Amino acid sequence: MLDATKVLLAATGLTLAAAPALAAPGDVPLIERAKLFGNPEKTGARLSPDGKWISFIAPRDGVLNVWVAPAADPAAARALTAEKTRPIRQAFWAPDSSQVLFVNDKGGDENFHMYGVAVAGGEARDYTPFDKVRVMPIGESSTIKDRILIGVNNRDPRWHDVHSLDLKTGKLTLVMQNDGYGGFMADDALTVRLASRPRADGGDDWFKVVGNKAEATPVASYGLDDASNTGPLGFTSDGKTLYWMDSRDRDTSAIMAQDAAGKMTLVAQDPRVDLASGLFNPKSGTIEAYQQDYLKSEYVPVGDAVKADLDFLKAQNKGEFTVTSRTQADDKWLVAFDAVSAPASTWVYDRTAKALKQLYVSRPALVGAPLVPMHPAVIKSRDGLDLVSYLTLPKGADANGDGKADAPVPMVLFVHGGPWGRDVYGYNSYHQWMANRGYAVLSVNFRASTGFGKKFLAAGNMEWGKKMHDDLIDAVDWAVKEGVTTKDKVAIMGGSYGGYATLAGLAFTPDAFACGVDIVGPSNLNTLLGSIPAYWEAGKQQMYRRMGDPTKPEGQAILKERSPLFAADKIKRPLLIGQGANDPRVNVRESDQIVDAMKAKNIPVTYVVFPDEGHGFARPVNNIAFNAVTENFLASCLGGRAEPIGDALKASTAEIRHGAQFVKGLEATTAPAAGQ
Repeated sequence: MLDATKVLLAATGLTLAAAPALAAPGDVPLIERAKLFGNPEKTGARLSPDGKWISFIAPRDGVLNVWVAPAADPAAARALTAEKTRPIRQAFWAPDSSQVLFVNDKGGDENFHMYGVAVAGGEARDYTPFDKVRVMPIGESSTIKDRILIGVNNRDPRWHDVHSLDLKTGKLTLVMQNDGYGGFMADDALTVRLASRPRADGGDDWFKVVGNKAEATPVASYGLDDASNTGPLGFTSDGKTLYWMDSRDRDTSAIMAQDAAGKMTLVAQDPRVDLASGLFNPKSGTIEAYQQDYLKSEYVPVGDAVKADLDFLKAQNKGEFTVTSRTQADDKWLVAFDAVSAPASTWVYDRTAKALKQLYVSRPALVGAPLVPMHPAVIKSRDGLDLVSYLTLPKGADANGDGKADAPVPMVLFVHGGPWGRDVYGYNSYHQWMANRGYAVLSVNFRASTGFGKKFLAAGNMEWGKKMHDDLIDAVDWAVKEGVTTKDKVAIMGGSYGGYATLAGLAFTPDAFACGVDIVGPSNLNTLLGSIPAYWEAGKQQMYRRMGDPTKPEGQAILKERSPLFAADKIKRPLLIGQGANDPRVNVRESDQIVDAMKAKNIPVTYVVFPDEGHGFARPVNNIAFNAVTENFLASCLGGRAEPIGDALKASTAEIRHGAQFVKGLEATTAPAAGQ
């Protein structure tokens, strides 16, 4: 710890936890940050529908771009795009296999445009060249190859009008004007069949669409409790069957098949988890398997169509697998395997020959690195809920890899965002990174996490900073009881809601954590809800009913009570904050406010802002820079290992707006931003 830090802490009466005695790391090599958080060598591979090509995303001059290769000769790959700054992270094939489509934004503003680039080469074409507009894919077809359906909110930023996009000419033709609908479902003929309208109670009404107009009477309705667990998944290609995820009359969502007469037939259900995805035949659109993900994810066949294939892939023992792409002829699949303690790999699966051929390893620099297993655990909350959680232990604390700590080590409670999302089993760069530095890492699916049924989700309603936070504290208590860590050696860290949880942890339970790392976390829930993007209009009522209604005095009072900003003076442990200046979800003001409040009270806080980022850090140089600060911050707080900051910040756009003196090596690498 720097002398300046000691002086300020003494002046304010604050204390830092003493550095713990770590379990000996032995000869475990330090994994370089760049190997964990730099660009993958290849990722996101997709087979073209006709099976002739494979696209993937890979660096070109240091920035992720779209590449393509003949399926018969993957080594003959060539770049199709030449993005110089903003990485391309999502790409998919046009139905006719003539071009790759992708989306991208500018500087993290989330105004995603849709682009297309021909396999033959040439400039990428912007199909939605509008300012402050976000594209929404709506439908594509296995039989109509020259166009797709997209939503564009250029007329009214709150609502996406449905357009037919001619992929050859780029012409947009209005299909349906959207006057208050949150979602649409089209069939294989690219006919819009259903539209959903948000209800005042946070639920949805689904209306049949005839002649591109929604009928007056809904064909399906549900309230808030079912809103996140119910909705259509897609039509079969003949348009006669509609699959639903459906939690009506049950807790966890089942997959249901609805015929033309409206009759619902159960396809699959699991009392532990929601079912919402699976494998659908690329020609017929019929379901062939579903995915269930409780502790781990697995495919369960529906009938025999792909049962032998799934059995074959499971028997390879390469880890959990996901089928990421299928040709329209369904003779070739791309399959990604995740071994957790090895980098993910993608393989071409020949269904006829029952043979696998490796296409690539996403991060070959990690082959042979000292990666460690992840261990699922079910933790009981104080009121009896099952919290599906994931624990990663450093090699120095788990010599035999049995998932039990040999001796207590410092721990990082790593909280997922959303909060309406979930943590899953699998390779996790943050878990591996922190475990390599000597920390146990625990991720908890607290109440309000999705995927575990509507009762578990609803248990988090109006519980931000309350019972949702209690679950995190209960998980820490579990880890202490299990001998994973000691109560005074726990940091809390996360992004988005995880950032909020970090601020709440330090402000509302100021003695529970040794320090915290907040990434794009909201500090004031009233200003958070007052600045949400216009295109979130359809989901606004759900947020109000799960958090508090900022349009009503009682809601404003609840939101203020749950806002860490107004308890910032209670914070007494070190805090690091990272923020994207262009974040449209959690405005930069959310971080500015709490930093200003802490500065006014002389409470130590380090604040890093990236002017070219939004909700999280997409550019690897920025992510690496923030993580360089983070691991040196954690080393001072918890006593783990750290790779020196070195030149990590020089390649980034990081602005150290406050508190460089509180992180070892930070003052020496960069000067504070002007005016700070």
